[in-house]
Amino acid sequence: MNVVILAAGQGKRMFSALPKVLQPLAGKPLLAHVLATARALEPGLICVVYGHGGEQVREALAAPDLHWVKQEPQLGTGHALLQALPLLDPTVPTLVLYGDVPLIRAATLRRLLEQAGKGALALLTAQLDNPHGYGRIVRNAGAIVRIVEEKDTTATERSIGEINTGILVAPTDRLARWLPGLGTNNAQGEYYLTDIVALAVADGVPVNSAQPDANWEADGVNSQTQLAVLERVHQRNLANELLNAGVRLADAARIDVRGELHCGRDVFIDVGCVFEGRIELDDGVEIGPNCVLRNVVVGAGSRIAAFSHIDSAVIGAACSIGPYARIRPGTQLGDSVHIGNFVEIKNSTIAAESKANHLAYIGDSSVGQRVNIGAGTITCNYDGANKHRTVIEDDVFIGSDTQLVAPVTVGRGATLGAGTTLTKNAPPDALTVSRARQISIATWKRPEKKRG
Repeated sequence: MNVVILAAGQGKRMFSALPKVLQPLAGKPLLAHVLATARALEPGLICVVYGHGGEQVREALAAPDLHWVKQEPQLGTGHALLQALPLLDPTVPTLVLYGDVPLIRAATLRRLLEQAGKGALALLTAQLDNPHGYGRIVRNAGAIVRIVEEKDTTATERSIGEINTGILVAPTDRLARWLPGLGTNNAQGEYYLTDIVALAVADGVPVNSAQPDANWEADGVNSQTQLAVLERVHQRNLANELLNAGVRLADAARIDVRGELHCGRDVFIDVGCVFEGRIELDDGVEIGPNCVLRNVVVGAGSRIAAFSHIDSAVIGAACSIGPYARIRPGTQLGDSVHIGNFVEIKNSTIAAESKANHLAYIGDSSVGQRVNIGAGTITCNYDGANKHRTVIEDDVFIGSDTQLVAPVTVGRGATLGAGTTLTKNAPPDALTVSRARQISIATWKRPEKKRG
């Protein structure tokens, strides 16, 4: 089949410089969600009709399997589909989707395709208690005969609860005859795609329908309010999937997944956590409240305490992280590593059973096993132009308030005394101390604040 995604709308009610179809839902553009669903159907061709913010949309979602057609000016949905017609295979049906309807499911579309069969027109419809603003499905003796838009309805038609979602499957060879014959005799003065229903009836083409499992599948986004509503719907759906897979959530309404979250057995996630990119949580992992994880692998049994941020890192098994820890890109922690409160790690490897429990910065470093890094320790890895690496070998003890000026190596089993500024390599199995001699000046007087 062909898939055509109509994505040319401006989205004035979004009040945003960002094109509507690039507005984010769960961390991805609206159009990206629609494309993912379209690809799941394995169509022969995917065509995106774009308009407002055109090149920005193309650049954001460029892919080898996409064909792009510009609609300019925007004269309605029928006109938009007409722009794509020359690219379509006339021997297979065409599925029409919308770039601002992000939550439509592949299973629903497969049912719609079944209703289309080998030559019927199939419409995705929904039954609403309050159908205001939607085109109504007009039936005669149960058969669909036409669709009337809200602005063109009579009082009787406005009482109809079955609405048109806009999503449809049509025989492409028939579209080639119907689309050029559309007119603009309506309140908007546009070429309505919905007018093909009456043309199909006139041609004796069956018009069938299918319905989504939930009406939100066909909800579009025209405002920030509607976007926020769909965000919560989507997040609740993702939370339910996690719960059904055995993940324990402190509150299913307070989790945000903006990518792929893969969990092992007995994983616990507290409230307010955000997951971005690809996240893997192994068996028994516990994530405390208000943590942010982006492109992270966390080994079995590790615990991430509250307010920790971990980005593009690998955390070993049985680690303890946080609270208020920041693990930056390029970090790899071995098993049973402890990273405590207000500790920042960047582009470093820390081997098994090492600890940095308080107020430390470790950047561009290779840290061995069983190393203790005292409070206030920092690696001075940047000279103003280049980054340099610090090497700390196994079984090193680093006292509090120590600065390691890279490039520098601390030998195996070495001890650095508190307050040391290390500018040369420290030999193994020795105490290295670098600090000024302590003196007391008995005659010194504290300055007094001037008055008047």
